[in-house]
Amino acid sequence: MPFVDSVEQLLLDHFFTDNAYTPPTTMHVGLSTTTPNDAGGNVTESTYTGYARQPIGAAQMGAAAGTAPAAKSNSAAITFPISTGGSSTVTHMTIHSASTAGTVLAWAALATSKTINSGDTASFAIGALVFQLGKGTPG
Repeated sequence: MPFVDSVEQLLLDHFFTDNAYTPPTTMHVGLSTTTPNDAGGNVTESTYTGYARQPIGAAQMGAAAGTAPAAKSNSAAITFPISTGGSSTVTHMTIHSASTAGTVLAWAALATSKTINSGDTASFAIGALVFQLGKGTPG
């Protein structure tokens, strides 16, 4: 899952002790109907009735592990509110710094786009969101 350019810069500065980086306490997973870009733009969030970004923080994430690359994934399912109307075809997921507004921190394409209709519930199973750093194929 690629991080946006600004997060990559913050992490590099933090690593080389230029500036301390303090991530948001709780980040939020969103669903996008468009392809985001590395600047954190071109995000059009789902518009089904009832949609809301979902929190993801330490309680929902397992410990980082592995080598080439090191990876961290969700240790709890991430479930969005049920659609009570409308329809939306989502193609990407996003990580935001806030529940509304805020900035995009990372994004990735879904393996398969998903049309969410009234009565549907979007979710990510345990281990479905994988963040990687280091050599290897991005997840």
